[in-house]
Amino acid sequence: MANHKSAEKRIRQTAKRRLHNRYYAKTTRNAMRALRNTTDKAAAEAMLPKVSSMLDKLAKTNIIHPNKAANLKSGLAVHINKMQ
Repeated sequence: MANHKSAEKRIRQTAKRRLHNRYYAKTTRNAMRALRNTTDKAAAEAMLPKVSSMLDKLAKTNIIHPNKAANLKSGLAVHINKMQ
């Protein structure tokens, strides 16, 4: 366990941040899953800007790497373009 007040505070801050990051990462993954499971191309195109924005925010706050966000956005765009 922590021996200093600053270490105890750091533990509290880390736990709080971890919950915050997990919430937004999971919400984004669920949005991506919903977009991929959509069969209607118009609905998927409407969802893409929202999901892209979520990924950009995760990358900006270092929850995910910027290149990973770019790869995921690219994959979603390819998925939508292949739809009938």
